[in-house]
Amino acid sequence: MKKLLIFIFSLLSVPMSAQIHADVEMQASVSNDRTPLWLNANKYGLSSLNANNGYVRATLTRDLEQPKSKHWDWGFGADVALPVGYVSESACGRYTTNYIVQQLYADVRYRRFVLTIGAKQQPMQLHDNRLSSGAQTLGRNARPVPQVRLGLDDWWTVPGVNGWLQAMAHASFGVMTDGAWEEKFANGGQYIYNKLTRYHEKAGYLRIGKQSRFPLTFVFGLEMAAQFGGDLYNWKGTDQSDYASDYHMRLKSDLKSYWNAFMPGGGDTGETSFQNSEGNQLGSWIFRFDWTRPDYAIGLYADHFFEDHSSMFLLDYDGYGEGENWQQKEEWRYFLYKLNDLQLGLDLKLNKGRWLKRALVEFINTKYQSGPIYHDRNSGNSDHLGGIDDYYNHSTLPGWQHWGQVIGNPLYRSPLYNCADGYISSTDNRFTAWHFGAEGCLGFDALTYRVLYTWQKGFGTYRSPFVRPEVSNSYLAELSYRLADFTFVVGVASDFGKIYGDNTGAQFTLKYHIR
Repeated sequence: MKKLLIFIFSLLSVPMSAQIHADVEMQASVSNDRTPLWLNANKYGLSSLNANNGYVRATLTRDLEQPKSKHWDWGFGADVALPVGYVSESACGRYTTNYIVQQLYADVRYRRFVLTIGAKQQPMQLHDNRLSSGAQTLGRNARPVPQVRLGLDDWWTVPGVNGWLQAMAHASFGVMTDGAWEEKFANGGQYIYNKLTRYHEKAGYLRIGKQSRFPLTFVFGLEMAAQFGGDLYNWKGTDQSDYASDYHMRLKSDLKSYWNAFMPGGGDTGETSFQNSEGNQLGSWIFRFDWTRPDYAIGLYADHFFEDHSSMFLLDYDGYGEGENWQQKEEWRYFLYKLNDLQLGLDLKLNKGRWLKRALVEFINTKYQSGPIYHDRNSGNSDHLGGIDDYYNHSTLPGWQHWGQVIGNPLYRSPLYNCADGYISSTDNRFTAWHFGAEGCLGFDALTYRVLYTWQKGFGTYRSPFVRPEVSNSYLAELSYRLADFTFVVGVASDFGKIYGDNTGAQFTLKYHIR
């Protein structure tokens, strides 16, 4: 506490340049039970489910110069928070650290290429960062993972096509930092948990169109990520309820494992006949159409999530022989999966709007997951079906989460909600949902609002389905007032239903921007 206060007061006394920014922020949340969904989610993991919580936060950053007037540039960020009410032995927010290094990074740019080393909050590329429920792969719901990241930080015009084709891409490797939290959350280390899990992500996007000539543009993108390596504890089989105390296995983390994460291949530790790609491989195909005019813009987008080849390519090979030839490919025979799992969205931007500036509607379906059957070929039955993809979960790795919050879309219920049993998994990854969002001004520019509403129907998982589908309604109404360098935000939210419980709460945020 003393060190953070010294850091804050030092920021108040430092003169800021055009590129260096400092912010001090205080937040308090009060709820009748758990913190409601939209007061907790999509905050880069800086949140808690405890009924009463808050933080004091100090941030110092040097931004890369915009526009890019020189070839070389550099930047940095330091972002530290002192949480209050995050640690509790009786609530779902327990086992969070007493202080949080939310961001700590350095940026180096050469022309359009940016190298980032450290933990940095990255925005979603093709989803609205304030109104969307969240991207399914590279979302903003969990704490950033420390990593080394290299990429094109903006659209690069491909030469030779007269400006009609642009590209953007990045790739990174890192290490997840929640091993101690996982051990404590897993009932003090009784159940499955991991430490020092390696992390990889990559993404590439192509944009076709030239708005100066025609208002329609099309973006096609692929986002992929992988978890691999590190140490696995208390694992005995694919069923997480079947654990072995004091069991420890070191997962493969050599150079070949890094290559297999970048170009999916190999197999997990201990796999023999039925090798899948090494680690927890996942990603999304993303498509987006934008019709842009001077006064407004309309966007239509789709995000198809996948966990393996069956949902990535919707195709599986079944041409194996029988008997002694059950491992041999004898004929060209394929199985086609359905394209049922999608996030579909429509967003609107009104450039001259006041009461309404942006609005969005999304529909999400994740029930299919390549079907309810997984069957590996054997000598008596050569057919193979690759279903039960079990989105965001994995048998030997911690699943698509960091510090208890799913990394992608928060409508996949985060492990943090499992405080009663200590299982680090998403227990509701099969669901349908409708999500709405809007924001605008209330009379003048300094007073703005944001509203979110989500209806969700959950079915649990294939392996642990709900006895009956569970329904939840989640609301948020938020007002923001800006006065000089101060911004005050108050939000009220509620959940009604079985997925997140019946919760009502309010959140107050005061932010001071130091020039």
